Formats: sequence, C-alpha cells, structure tokens
Amino acid sequence: MDMNIREKSAYLKGLADGLKLDPAKDEVKLLNAIIDLLGDITEAVDEMDDDMEVLNDYIEEIDEDLGAVEEIVYEDFDDCDCCDCDDDDCDCDDDDCDCCDGDFRMLMCPHCDEEIYFDDSIEPDELVCPACGKAVADEPADAE
Repeated sequence: MDMNIREKSAYLKGLADGLKLDPAKDEVKLLNAIIDLLGDITEAVDEMDDDMEVLNDYIEEIDEDLGAVEEIVYEDFDDCDCCDCDDDDCDCDDDDCDCCDGDFRMLMCPHCDEEIYFDDSIEPDELVCPACGKAVADEPADAE
C-alpha cells in the first residue's frame, strides 16, 4: 500500500474522525489542529510539485534552445585545424600531424611590441594583432 502525501493526510483525518473523540477536550483540539496543518502542508506541497513540473519543462526547453545556439556558434571551432574533420572524430594527433608543422610564423607588433604567432593560411592583409587590435605588417621577425 503505497500512498502519496495527500492520501496519507486524508487517511489520518479519517482515522481521527472515526475515533469519535470529544471535540471539547484540549487533546482533541490539538490533534485536530495538527491534522488541519497537515492538510495545509499537503496543499502547499502539491502546488510546489506543479510549479516544479512547469519549471522543469521550461528548463528542458531552454536546454534544447541552448544546444541549438551552441551548435551554431561553435560549429567551426569543433573542426580539426589540420584536416577540417570533426575534432571528435579526428584520427590525427596534433603531435603526429605533419600538415601542421611549420605553419606558423612569429611577428612583432609595431604598435605594442607584442610577440605574435600567425597561421600561414591567413592572408597578409588580414593580419591583426590580438593584443592591440591594429593591423600588423607582413614582415616576419625571426621566424621560428
């Protein structure tokens, strides 16, 4: 016999009513007040359960929407830099990958003197210093 909180509260009220106690006695007044309080608590718990179900539905919807946004925002960042396959499915190990060796060059930013490394695949006119945000000349200084 598995009862929920509402059924248990109603059962206790029925038991108390079935005892046919004298309502004028102080003990009976206390017992009835406790049973009424249990009924009020039961109502509050039921309302909280309903609210929780609604909130869980909202959370699931938000989670699905966030997943869709993450897919759009991060879809390019999941690709392997060397072979453009999905990083999760990529078999090449960056340490073992021959196509990435030597693909970077070091430049000094003439504006902020920051040492910056650029990928050779970036067009020379697109080189921008990540530190100061200004265009960087395409003249490598001590390429490594």
